[in-house]
Amino acid sequence: MARYISLRLAYSLPALWLILTMVFLLAHIVPGDPVQQMLGEGATASDLYQLRHALGLDQSLPVQYGHYLSGVVRGHLGESFRFQQPVLHVVLEHYPATLELALAALIVCCAIGIPAGIVAAQHRATSTDHAIGFFTLLGLSIPNFALGPLLILVFSVLIGWLPVSGRGGFSHLILPAVTLGAALAAILTRMVRISVLEQLGSDYVRTARAKGLTERAVLLRHAFRNALIPILTILGLQFGTLLAGTIVTETIFSWPGIGRLAVQAIEARDYPLLQGCILVIAVSYVLVNLLTDFVYAFADPRVRLQ
Repeated sequence: MARYISLRLAYSLPALWLILTMVFLLAHIVPGDPVQQMLGEGATASDLYQLRHALGLDQSLPVQYGHYLSGVVRGHLGESFRFQQPVLHVVLEHYPATLELALAALIVCCAIGIPAGIVAAQHRATSTDHAIGFFTLLGLSIPNFALGPLLILVFSVLIGWLPVSGRGGFSHLILPAVTLGAALAAILTRMVRISVLEQLGSDYVRTARAKGLTERAVLLRHAFRNALIPILTILGLQFGTLLAGTIVTETIFSWPGIGRLAVQAIEARDYPLLQGCILVIAVSYVLVNLLTDFVYAFADPRVRLQ
């Protein structure tokens, strides 16, 4: 097991290095001077030079890149230009909010997608199946930046049931979680439907029915359990997507997570903070996929870690 974990982590290092390199280059290629933005239009040339020298921005890109990589290896991601604090401290302050939103959205996704997919498979080619297919298509067609304001307009402005934005109690979490999880629920519904239908046509399902088991038992205890491997794959990928895809949703609902923090870093040309946000998201994505591989063995005894 330890060898398997080590190998998987080793395979992930080149991907993380490539992500770091691309983000570093893109952040420095994008037009805009962070020093000018920090000091304002009225700053003198000497002030600009002094701050640029203090931040190390007067050095060549290869030198800055080398310093950044050595800092990442030591666990030091630099200092945020905007917050004047260590990047790791700022990112970890906002990470729990993003994790909370992603988990809530995943719950919404599973609560909608799994039952809907099972029902669609059970009632294949009926009006129920067609209705579920229509709503999944609708969920896939409406992007987050359109669904979020629509939910705010209906449930916050017109009805007044839920708060518009911010992070507080459970009521603040509902709208952003539904906004983030709706499209993924549509994808999961289709995957569950296809996987369950494949299992329902298997010989062991026909044998279970011949033994006199109820349709509910056949569907849930046999077909659905054996369909879990592709479903778990999708869930693992979706959770990583949720962590990386919170930027739009967090911005709409003023949710104080890493996604909104990354937008603020882009606006302020805060290179270290932007790189720190993307690094944490990339590492989280890798760890989630690693965890998904381990869950396979518990979900299906036919799977063995090599």
